[in-house]
Amino acid sequence: MNVSDSNCLIAYFSRPGNNYVDGGIVNLPAGNTEVVATMIREITGGDLFHIESVTAYPEDYTETTEVAQQELRANARPKLTHHLEIPDSYDLIFLGYPNWWGTMPMPVFTFLEEYNLAGKTIAPFCTHEGSGIGRSVADIKKTCPQSTVLHSLAIRGGRVKKAQDEIAGWLQEIGLTANT
Repeated sequence: MNVSDSNCLIAYFSRPGNNYVDGGIVNLPAGNTEVVATMIREITGGDLFHIESVTAYPEDYTETTEVAQQELRANARPKLTHHLEIPDSYDLIFLGYPNWWGTMPMPVFTFLEEYNLAGKTIAPFCTHEGSGIGRSVADIKKTCPQSTVLHSLAIRGGRVKKAQDEIAGWLQEIGLTANT
């Protein structure tokens, strides 16, 4: 499938600021997942959509992990700051997120449940610091049982700035190409 011939969306959740990268806490001007989403946008020409919770996560990294764990335990569905105007116009959805506690942040679940994605193709990608994709792909398949979920891409957060070749290889592996 040529991604230039289909209407694709790059929906992602990303958290700038204090993040755990390469064994330490660093302040990121853009979250790791946003960096990857932007690279996918450059290759595919798709539309970017930032999934954001109405209630912002704490600035402190450790506090954010605690809130994320509480949300996961409660199976929370945080309200989102904005919504897609024409969700039906997208055939292919690149879905990006950091791996939080083995899966997607709860606002990503909110996003997936907000729209009828039956018949859509979802290409998941995540950033992590050693935990890989976790159970997030299984969670996507459970949440969107009538969608086609492609093979995922997991990129270590400390390596995202040099991930262009890895992203291009993943696109080729899952049968997606871009016009050059």
